[in-house]
Amino acid sequence: MTHDTFQLISKFKPAGDQGQAIRKLASGISQGFEKQTLKGVTGSGKTFTIANVIAQAGRPTLLISHNKTLAAQLASELQDFFPKNAVHYFVSYYDYYQPEAYIPTTDTHIDKETQINEEIDRLRHAATQAVLTRRDVIVVASVSCIYGLGSPVEYAKVTIDLEKGKEYSMQQLLKRLHHVQYERNDVSLVRGTYSVKGEVMEIFPSGELDIFYRLEFDHAHLHRIKRVQYLTRDVLDADVERLSLFPAKHYVAPEENMPDIIEQIRKDLAERITVFKKENKLIEAQRIEERVNFDLEMIQTMGYCSGIENYSRYFDRRHEGEPPATLLEYFPKDFLLVVDESHMTLPQIRGMYHGDRSRKEVLVDYGWRLPAAIDNRPLNWDEFLARTGVTLY
Repeated sequence: MTHDTFQLISKFKPAGDQGQAIRKLASGISQGFEKQTLKGVTGSGKTFTIANVIAQAGRPTLLISHNKTLAAQLASELQDFFPKNAVHYFVSYYDYYQPEAYIPTTDTHIDKETQINEEIDRLRHAATQAVLTRRDVIVVASVSCIYGLGSPVEYAKVTIDLEKGKEYSMQQLLKRLHHVQYERNDVSLVRGTYSVKGEVMEIFPSGELDIFYRLEFDHAHLHRIKRVQYLTRDVLDADVERLSLFPAKHYVAPEENMPDIIEQIRKDLAERITVFKKENKLIEAQRIEERVNFDLEMIQTMGYCSGIENYSRYFDRRHEGEPPATLLEYFPKDFLLVVDESHMTLPQIRGMYHGDRSRKEVLVDYGWRLPAAIDNRPLNWDEFLARTGVTLY
């Protein structure tokens, strides 16, 4: 079986009105109908109906739900229907999230506080990697998928492709791994890290659960790539031909772009300091200078900083006001969108943009962030519609 077709496996057969609904929806998709609606009460088998439509349409599919719990349930059901295909779960990776904010009336700055769920972060990476590499993919997501994610073009550009039998400079490879946010850990190999012992390198990719890869070199010659089970250390495949290592973080940029990116941030910082000083806002001028210079130092030395998403406009090479890349951009143009419980989900999508913008504008006005931070945002309603085509509600 190729990674191009869906294979629906179920002991159930369409019953009642399901068969007619499946035929009509699938026919509408093939005829190019952009908007269709599936009606049905809870428990009427809508998920099974949608699974049949997905299988017949044969398109990469994004299913958006209005909450994490329901999304997890739908992903589980679809994984049961499509065990041989790629069904993934994409939601916000925060177990706890307190956004950065500033309250001018009390001069209170609230730092962003987060608790990242490592397993959900892994699932997000697995989802984006599957969307970029195969067509038999279904991603079940919450409405957080309309938030900026980092450009799929830049993400794919910095992917490290390795092939058995080819020559690689170990120093260059280490440098590239560092650039795409893999950390060296020779003591404890965990997701997003690598270790080097002599001429053996072990890498734990960002999207894997319990698989890592062992690279055996003979000087610069990549002699062998092995696929290894993490817990048992059993070699599952001793003769892997090729390995693609996607970045450990979604916000990355090709190394050759970094000097230009840093220069542009410094230029915008200088302009912002000038504006504040002209308005006699000396505290704000000092604040933005210190914060941005600290972030730049971290980016230049570590390749990353806390709150790096606020600089995403520079990394994505976007113009001011231009919408961010989201999960929707990772899909091909002909993808199928399914909006679950649209009476709940669509109002959430409509409302996310304005709440985010008002909070960011205060941070910018008082020198906590550069104006570019405003462009780290969710899509507005018109932008969302412009990025979707064939849709089932």
